[in-house]
Amino acid sequence: MNTLEATPAWNKPDNTLKFTWRLLMTGSCFVLFGIGGLLITAWFHILCLLLKDPPRRTLLARRLISASFRFFLAVTRWLGVLDFRIHDADLLTRDRGSLVLANHPSLLDYVLLASVMPQCDCVVKQALQNNIYVSGAIKAADYLINSEADILLAESGKRLRAGENLLIFPEGTRTGYGAPMRLQRGAANLAVRSGCDIRIVHIRCSQPFLCKGSKWYQIPAAKPQFTVEVKALLSAGDFFSADDRSPALAARRLTTYLTSVLDPANC
Repeated sequence: MNTLEATPAWNKPDNTLKFTWRLLMTGSCFVLFGIGGLLITAWFHILCLLLKDPPRRTLLARRLISASFRFFLAVTRWLGVLDFRIHDADLLTRDRGSLVLANHPSLLDYVLLASVMPQCDCVVKQALQNNIYVSGAIKAADYLINSEADILLAESGKRLRAGENLLIFPEGTRTGYGAPMRLQRGAANLAVRSGCDIRIVHIRCSQPFLCKGSKWYQIPAAKPQFTVEVKALLSAGDFFSADDRSPALAARRLTTYLTSVLDPANC
């Protein structure tokens, strides 16, 4: 079987009653997320019509998204669906003009990080612009769209220089459970060409949960525990050598480094 297409093996639960409860509550949380997404998207569409000041609209939209995610995570924890710990989250709120790079093991990674980043900018897939659950949020929050590489690179650099923090998952998509990590070079190219600071974030989950290739009802035998570690702040300039200032080579060095620090197998 192709490793990238392999799905995790779920063990038999030790406590059937608790497992059944978590399964039902996981489904309920998905329903809550969907209904909440529709309501917030409707509100964002109205916000775009009523509030003509783009910077203020973006500020309000991103704060609301962050608060909504904090509420959603609190509900999942209260219902016993999952637990999570975010270490040194205050570093993310103090950063200015930093590229936040994180690994991507689960569907909840963005939710976890955006919940503690009230002014989180990010790059989203072009297809999500047509998603009824998130299209309004994407427009109101002025998220970057990954449609054209050159335009994306220029606009990302502009926002970083203006002091915005930009969240990117260098893998591009969730890495399949047990599959080797393969990073795309776009994030590294952006870092070295903009000369920004880089904040490394590592996300771990105690068991496979909402990973690539899994369904919402394929929950682990025990309650999953997410651990998010905000790590050191790096400078993109550190990846240029004294005798070679090539951005391409610096991006290659940075990609190699990111693979070593973000791969769960090395942490």
